[in-house]
Amino acid sequence: MFTAERDQLQTRCLDVTNERNQRKTNYTTVMHQLQNQRECLQKFCNLEKAVQQGWMFFETSMYFISTGQKSWSESRKDCRERGADLLIINSKEEQNFTDILRRGQRAWIGLTDSETEGVWKWVDGSTVTTGFWRNGEPNGAANEDCVVTANNWADFPCNDWFVGICEKRIFN
Repeated sequence: MFTAERDQLQTRCLDVTNERNQRKTNYTTVMHQLQNQRECLQKFCNLEKAVQQGWMFFETSMYFISTGQKSWSESRKDCRERGADLLIINSKEEQNFTDILRRGQRAWIGLTDSETEGVWKWVDGSTVTTGFWRNGEPNGAANEDCVVTANNWADFPCNDWFVGICEKRIFN
C-alpha cells in the first residue's frame, strides 16, 4: 500500500519538476525573443538617427560624405569618430553608388600604399580584389600613397585636401 502511494508521489513530483522545467525553458525562450526584438528596435532607432545625421544606405552599409575637405588621415579620423572608417569599395555597384554620393567631387576612399610602395591595402588590412583605376593609375609618382575616387581611382599625396567618404556596416 505504501509502495503504491510512494510511487504515485514520485511520479507526481517528477511531473511537477518537468512542468517547472518546461516553464523555465518557455520563460527563457520568451526572454531571448524579447531581447532580440529590443535589439532590433534599437538598431532601427539608430538607423533612423543616422539618416537624420546625413548617412545614406546601400546594400548592407551606411555612407557619409564629409562636408569639409581634409587630408586622408584627417578624413579617416573623422570617419572613426563617427564609428565608421573610410570607404572600402567591393563591387562595381558600390563604385557606381559612390559616384552618385560624391556629387562630382573627388573623395578619399580607404585605400593606401603607405606601408609598402605599390602594395595597395584597404583600411581594414585587406588587399584590393576589385579595382577601378583611371587609365595610367596608380602612376607611382612620388608621395602619392592615398586614393581618391572621381569616376575612377587615382593616387594622390595623402596631404592633399578632399572630402572623405565614410562607410559603416549595418550588421556587424
